[in-house]
Amino acid sequence: MIQAKKEQTSSNLQYSVSAAIQAPPEKIWSYLTNAADYPNWNSTVDRVEGDIVLGKKIKVFAKISPNRAFPVAVAELETNRKMVWKGGMPFGLFKGIRTFLLSSNSGGSTTIDMTENFSGLLLSMMSKSIPDLRPAFEDFVKDLKTVAEG
Repeated sequence: MIQAKKEQTSSNLQYSVSAAIQAPPEKIWSYLTNAADYPNWNSTVDRVEGDIVLGKKIKVFAKISPNRAFPVAVAELETNRKMVWKGGMPFGLFKGIRTFLLSSNSGGSTTIDMTENFSGLLLSMMSKSIPDLRPAFEDFVKDLKTVAEG
């Protein structure tokens, strides 16, 4: 069973999910880094515009907020291991950082950990407008598991 978590303090709001997938990191990575293919396997997004390349910006159109683009920069990219997307407002007023981590397990499976951290001076105001991301995180990982194991 896959279960996403939510943790909140006065300075941080975090959503996270973790799952074991019966596939090597390379296969999972190929899905995570192919922006154009996201709508074909990921039920949580309408589309991802741009190329998932270190230093480039992409726009994520999530079904949880229809008709709204979430522009993020690909801030870290360690092939088959780690990807970080960063977005938010200038001067650190509000920021969101999504991290994808892949870890190889014995027996050929891979654990994916996905975390989204929200922080900044405007967090208390902005957090009221952030929907509960746990169902979307669970669906994302279930979709990734299905396509990578299929």
